[in-house]
Amino acid sequence: MKALVYTQPNEVQLLDQTDPELHQGEVILKIEAVGICGSDMHAFHGHDPRRKPGLILGHEFCGTVAESASPHYAKGTRVTGNPLITCGTCDYCAQGRNNLCSNRTMVGMTRPGAFAQYMSIPAASLIDMPQEMPAAHAAVTEPAATALHAINLSMRVMVRPVQESRVLILGGGAIGMLSALLLKNYGCADITVAEVNPLRRQQIEQFAQVKTYNPKETQAAENAFDYVMDAVGSKITRNTAFASVKVGGVIMHVGLQDWASEIDMRRLTLAEITLLGTYTYTTADLRATVKLIHQGAFGNLEWLDTRPLSDGAQAFQDLDQGKAASAKVILCP
Repeated sequence: MKALVYTQPNEVQLLDQTDPELHQGEVILKIEAVGICGSDMHAFHGHDPRRKPGLILGHEFCGTVAESASPHYAKGTRVTGNPLITCGTCDYCAQGRNNLCSNRTMVGMTRPGAFAQYMSIPAASLIDMPQEMPAAHAAVTEPAATALHAINLSMRVMVRPVQESRVLILGGGAIGMLSALLLKNYGCADITVAEVNPLRRQQIEQFAQVKTYNPKETQAAENAFDYVMDAVGSKITRNTAFASVKVGGVIMHVGLQDWASEIDMRRLTLAEITLLGTYTYTTADLRATVKLIHQGAFGNLEWLDTRPLSDGAQAFQDLDQGKAASAKVILCP
């Protein structure tokens, strides 16, 4: 089969790879569509020691069951899935918080991913979807579920409903864009997105119909936002989040661009700010997200940039150089 392989920092190549083998309890998917995630870009730059050269990346996927060793999924069924391979038995899995599974592994990290014509995955990780759902839409389930999980966690601790809140989203990538779209669907009317890429700012304004600004030219107002989502996770964005959040407000930290952390503990304490972290999504979040996407809660998704897998190397270069207007590039084998 053909696969887009991470060969060395700043390089992916379309190569011939051995077809995956079918194991008990698993299926082999014929991949229809797969999104390029920010974590894939992190690996592409050589910044993720867990993802080593020679690996097939990709974990935002939609596919058709080509072979099955599971009684629950027949050949020809179209599915998306949870790229986190969880144990199902640890305390977190028993609590329904399988995103925190103590024994988790991951597609595109500890096993070959979806930037390929075929991929194997445990049947327990599959998520049912409407069979007529467009493949590119289904492939957005994973990042959209990340946005849903983060926002739903945030709403649990907000003093007033999110619909009444003034919101700042730092970063207009896929998570920032999808968060803005979902918050709009929830009824939030005052949303601002900070994004350095002018192409993305234009797209966010067009499709999400929210305000944007360039953080390299303009600073966010201090003590001005009830809810701040950091979808980047850098030193600059963390400092911006703490400066811009109101007294008594909520910061949701999603992005993981930098490994080091800076927290203004004095302001966190004296201003009674709630700081939350989030990691991916639960299986329940993924199921809910598929329904929301199909119902149009994230809009028409016409902003997605769909390309053939054979153009994958160029897609990575375009994303790296800021030439891709879309917050999400989808590759189709």
